[in-house]
Parts: sequence; structure tokens; C-alpha cells
Amino acid sequence: MPILLAIAMISLLIVLTVGWVLLSVFGAMEDTSHSGVYWALLSIGSTFILLLLVGVVLYLILSIKAINLTRRQSNFIDSVTHELKSPIASMKLYLQTLSRHQVDRQVQADFHRSMLEDLERLDHLINQMLETGRLDAERSDDDLENVELAGLLRDCAASVCMNYRVPADVVRFDLQPCIVLAHRMDLDIIFRNLIDNAVKYAGATPQVEVSLRPTGNGRVIVRIADNGRGIPLHLRRKIFGRFVRLGLELEREKPGTGLGLYITRTLVRRLRGSIRVRDPDHGQGTVFEVQLPGRPESELPPQSV
Repeated sequence: MPILLAIAMISLLIVLTVGWVLLSVFGAMEDTSHSGVYWALLSIGSTFILLLLVGVVLYLILSIKAINLTRRQSNFIDSVTHELKSPIASMKLYLQTLSRHQVDRQVQADFHRSMLEDLERLDHLINQMLETGRLDAERSDDDLENVELAGLLRDCAASVCMNYRVPADVVRFDLQPCIVLAHRMDLDIIFRNLIDNAVKYAGATPQVEVSLRPTGNGRVIVRIADNGRGIPLHLRRKIFGRFVRLGLELEREKPGTGLGLYITRTLVRRLRGSIRVRDPDHGQGTVFEVQLPGRPESELPPQSV
């Protein structure tokens, strides 16, 4: 698009140059028979100048978007490099220690557990990148299933708490039994990402609240709230972009690639739902609110035996 726009502006500039020469020629003539041609060329030239100005503005907008995309991709490369290097370096250190020194069984068990966590971290990173590549692919509705959302939310929270080595009671629940017709894996990715972010960016004493209830109009609403620093209002739409992470990549303390919320929003939209960021009812923090087509479990028709 920028190349085509540049070619069009160069063509307009050439036409304007030729037109300016013609206007100079006809303007120098005192013959009134050419006055109509003069004013016609003047009108066309004015229109071309306006189009040229519009093209310049569009070219600037596209250039700014390209610069921002390049910056985000650079951040993404930095974050992926860090995400790959850290667990690999950690596992290398553990393996070198085990091969060069005699350590007792308890230390060996701790090393093995740490290496397993590093492998899970790498697996999560690779899965995110693969899922991003599959987002544009067509999905079949043949394998949709009725997913009991309350149980899935509890499973996601338990997995996240285990990954971050925090007590399970960090995440508190207020759940009503609800059913969503979807791919279970999509729902797992959505809410695992959101709960992971909530625990990761919670306060010094992390507190995460997960609520689920039907809205009464054929939809269910899930709210995931944390007690972290919150997200500024002007950045709440930006965080759902691909490769977007707030701040400078090399100055961050939290791991990540900037793909989690992009994947989450894409999957939510695919399920004909919506996601938005809201302020908490009290105190500081962030609330992610997800609405999906669903219904209370009590409205599910009984299955025939």
C-alpha cells in the first residue's frame, strides 16, 4: 500500500508540473478563446493538489503504523529471545551441576522439578506461537461441545497457581453453573491466559477474584479481577494488539511475548463474544470482563439414556 500510494503521488506531481506549464502558457495569452481551458486546468490542478495533500497524510499515517509495527516486532523478538534463553540457561546450569558434583536426593528432586517447570515454560511459549499462526485458519463447528464453565475456570486457576508456586486460595471464586457451546481448548486458552495475567500482575499480596454468572439474555459473563497497578484508560485497547507489551522489553521483570491477550481477544470474537477492561468496584487493579453466548446449567435439556 505505501508503494502504490507513493507511485500515485509521484504521478500526481508530474501531472501538476505539466499542468502548471500549461497554465503559464494559457495565462500569458490574452486571447479570450482560451479562458475556458485556463479555468478548467486550474480547477483540475486544484483538485490534484488536494488529492496530493490527502496522499501525503495517508502516507504519514501508514509510515507511523509501520514504525509502530517494527517497534512491536522488535519487542517481540527481544521477549521471545529472553523467554527462550532464560529456561535454557537455567536447565544448562542444573545439568552441569548434576554432572560435575555429587548432590543429595532432595537437591536432585528440586533440580528436576525446576527443569520440568522450565520445560513447561518453553512448551507454553511454543504453543502460544503456534496458536497465533492458526488463528486465521477456518475452524469446523462439528466438534463443538457443551462446556461446564465453572469447572473449567477452577482447573485453569489451579494450573496457574501451580506454575507460579502460589497458594490455591490466591484465586477466589464466585461461580454459578453455566454452559457454553464451544471448543473446550479455545475456552481453556482464553481463561488460562486471563488468570495467568491476573496472578502475574497482581499486587505484592496477590488477590484474584473470578466470578461467573448468566446475564439472562442468552449470554454468560466472566469477570477476572486482580489487585495490581491497573492499566491506564488510554492503553486498554492497545493491549489486545499483536506483540504489544507495555513499557520497554529489556526493562521488564515479568515474562511474556505480547501474544496472550491478542490470542484471547481473537478467540473470544470467534465465539461471538466480547472482552473489555474495566476498573474494579473498589481499590486498584484490573478487571477483564468476558461475555460469551451461554446459559445456566439448569436450562440444559436432560440427556436421554
